[in-house]
Amino acid sequence: MSESEQSFIDNLRQLVDQPNNDPDTLRIRANALFACLKSVNRAANLATRASKDETAVARQEMDNAHLGLQNLLYEKRHLEREIEKCRQFASVYQEVPLYSLDEFVQLAPEEARTQEVLADEHQLMLNRLSFELAERQRLDQRKRELLQAKEDLLKESKSKNNTMESVKAQIETLVKTASDIQKKVDELVQPSQSSNSVA
Repeated sequence: MSESEQSFIDNLRQLVDQPNNDPDTLRIRANALFACLKSVNRAANLATRASKDETAVARQEMDNAHLGLQNLLYEKRHLEREIEKCRQFASVYQEVPLYSLDEFVQLAPEEARTQEVLADEHQLMLNRLSFELAERQRLDQRKRELLQAKEDLLKESKSKNNTMESVKAQIETLVKTASDIQKKVDELVQPSQSSNSVA
């Protein structure tokens, strides 16, 4: 209770406790107290309105903070669900047969297997996958080269086979021709031998 309110109450008690027969004095004092009462009422109303305004501002700030908290909690739950989805995601790389860690450490380039990389599980997996891809590409290139060499050898073999078949056919033709010639020579030689033996 403020000092002016206390003095107003004290003046009101004095008016009640000290009966005064003079109505004009009583009315003047009552009007003064009534004016003071209006002033106190006005001040109380202003204080109440200011308090309500402060409360509304504080409530608005609290509502905004609560809404911000709800948004953050929603975003946190969303991110946790996304993280869980990522953890549950079955990726192809999990089924890819990789070089063992020991083989990777022996075969991989030096920059792909530093101590920092070996300590970082994620970077190690990325480097192992990259190394596996490079190795598979290298082996695929080697396979293509070997297949091309095989095709070239098959073509060469086929060409030599064709040449051999051609030579074989020519030899057979020559043998047949030689055989025919031999028969004719034998036929020619036999009559002359029989005429020699008769003579």
